[in-house]
Amino acid sequence: QTSMKNMERELVCPVCKEMYKQPLALPCAHNVCHVCASEVLLQHGYLCCDPTSEPSSPAATPATRSPRLGRRAVPKPDRLDRLLKSGFGTYPGRKRGTVHPQTVSFPCPACHRDVDLGERGLGSLFRNLTLERVVERYRQTINISAAIMCQFCKPPQLEATKGCTECKSSFCNECFKLYHPWGTQKAQHEPTPPTLTFRPKGLMCPEHKEEVTHYCKTCQRLVCQLCRVRRTHTSHKITPVLSAYQALREKLTKSLAYILSSQDTVQTQIAELEETVKHTEV
Repeated sequence: QTSMKNMERELVCPVCKEMYKQPLALPCAHNVCHVCASEVLLQHGYLCCDPTSEPSSPAATPATRSPRLGRRAVPKPDRLDRLLKSGFGTYPGRKRGTVHPQTVSFPCPACHRDVDLGERGLGSLFRNLTLERVVERYRQTINISAAIMCQFCKPPQLEATKGCTECKSSFCNECFKLYHPWGTQKAQHEPTPPTLTFRPKGLMCPEHKEEVTHYCKTCQRLVCQLCRVRRTHTSHKITPVLSAYQALREKLTKSLAYILSSQDTVQTQIAELEETVKHTEV
């Protein structure tokens, strides 16, 4: 518990004192939430873009936007013209009332130094995807470590020791044997660690026992994250599983549509060939 608490301190934003959400990597090697960084610049007189907009990262998606601040209203055209004429910048971190571009100074809350962000301000920073994944995995670890009780025990309930993806339930040892009797189809259900959220079982890499996430077009096989970084796939063309699935589905749909549209023609040709065979035999 002590080591987990120490780890949790490293995953807390120094501004909001909560776990990082869309962390941005500062030039001083410290991190801060995207929304928190926007609020700090606003407090120091800089004009920031919408704090709920996404930071510079290919992984930024509408689903990952922070709900802490609502989207601001778009200014009217005449209001926008006055802002531009008065020198208000359109990029995050330009000083209010300045006509010429200037470098943005950000007070780092961790090392208490003024960090130079350049003229683009927060627009020059990148999202720390590694730290974001660590935070997400830590959250999952906390949820898993919580005690999960058997869903079929009569009071008092015992702590669950097994889960079943097919049954979507968690069991203690005795209840698992009771509801998966030998000689029935349920006896073939594979036990998993107990959990409160059962997701469909994904395809697993036979070599690394990790869930496959990408498809190697060169090898024409599914690969996991560990397979992807191996030398054997260095120069190979690798794409996410979803993209490969959609491309293959479109190709199959077009092929199937072509086959169905040509079905009558093919049947006619088959009938003509059969007549020709009969005529030849005669």
